[in-house]
Amino acid sequence: MSEPLAERLRPRTLDQYVGQRHLVGEGAVLRQMIDAGRISSFILWGPPGVGKTTLAQIIANRLNIPFYTLSAVTSGVKDVRDVIEKAKNNRFFNSASPILFIDEIHRFSKSQQDSLLGAVERGVVTLIGATTENPSFEVIRPLLSRCQLYVLKPLERDDLLGLLHRALTEDAELSQRHIELKETGAMLRYSGGDARKLLNILQLVTEASPADKDLVITDEMVVSLLQQNPLAYDKDGEMHYDIISAFIKSIRGSDPDAALYWMARMIEGGEDPQFIARRLVISAAEDVGLANPNALLLANAAFDAVMKIGWPEGRIPLAEAAVYLATSPKSNSAYLGIDSALSTVKQTGNLPVPLHLRNAPTSLMKQLGYSDGYKYSHDYPGHFVEQQYLPDEISQQRFWHAQHSPSEEKQYQWMLRCWGDRFKE
Repeated sequence: MSEPLAERLRPRTLDQYVGQRHLVGEGAVLRQMIDAGRISSFILWGPPGVGKTTLAQIIANRLNIPFYTLSAVTSGVKDVRDVIEKAKNNRFFNSASPILFIDEIHRFSKSQQDSLLGAVERGVVTLIGATTENPSFEVIRPLLSRCQLYVLKPLERDDLLGLLHRALTEDAELSQRHIELKETGAMLRYSGGDARKLLNILQLVTEASPADKDLVITDEMVVSLLQQNPLAYDKDGEMHYDIISAFIKSIRGSDPDAALYWMARMIEGGEDPQFIARRLVISAAEDVGLANPNALLLANAAFDAVMKIGWPEGRIPLAEAAVYLATSPKSNSAYLGIDSALSTVKQTGNLPVPLHLRNAPTSLMKQLGYSDGYKYSHDYPGHFVEQQYLPDEISQQRFWHAQHSPSEEKQYQWMLRCWGDRFKE
């Protein structure tokens, strides 16, 4: 039986590597480290099928250093210690540290991650971790502080089309056939930026057609085959990112029935309850926001309850939170506000803090005017006094714009009483 197409086409060099130009393009941070022949420990965070494992293997081959790999799903503390011992014995004086690649590092327990700390800190191994989950949630702080974090992005349309072209022209099996890509929309849509999923779809379509006949691939053909073979293009039988997207959008769209349905799909698919709980916390802040501040409290409480009571009872507080969020009024004013502020910071850089807002712990700072003229709000009626809080260059800039839900309207009216015209929409 031949290897899967995705494995046959796995890139062996950076020139074959698809996407992630922000990391491996000319002058990019990882490319510079590779060209210099030395890399530091880092964690690759991104969705499935964007090249995390491949990139680690290419780096090891390029630098010609020992490469060890562990899967967090099947490895224990003993396996970690055994690999570290091998790495010690394989390292020669003044040579680069062997690479230890840990796939799905977010599934490592605290004790497993602790067992890595000493080896990473002493340079016995250079750790490359791969994760589809936010490392700040899943990787212990001491280990995270010893690693750089690089974010990989879903592949762009041109990257995916280039991959399809390479498959049809360079693969030993497909290049022997006459295959025409008449339409690619369905393949790209179903792949969701995942190179592995894209190649699995292509393999499914080509294997469904006699090898001795010409093949013209159309969107209708792809959709028909995928509907007949729902598991063929998704390794675990659940379209992980598609379903979580549908779940969040159902909450955002105030449909509790759909939210419960997509949650049930995730539960039946074996999704990690913590993953669902975290998405509820994010949705509470991003989509419900100031329209119902209690939503964030309830989502956090559901997260805590799942951690305390486990599964399957944890489905009940998760369902309670999902229904509450879906039936709550919605506002994304805080979400839009912080993004607007971040955009301004990127454009304007480090603007100086106005003197009256600066701390003045020393007499020299007081002589220089630090804190001079600052008005203490609690000394004034209503605990408010008008003064400038933003840097001079953007003193009239607005970031937060109320969206006038019943709860947020109260905050907006208070801002009008305090600031007057500045907050008029």
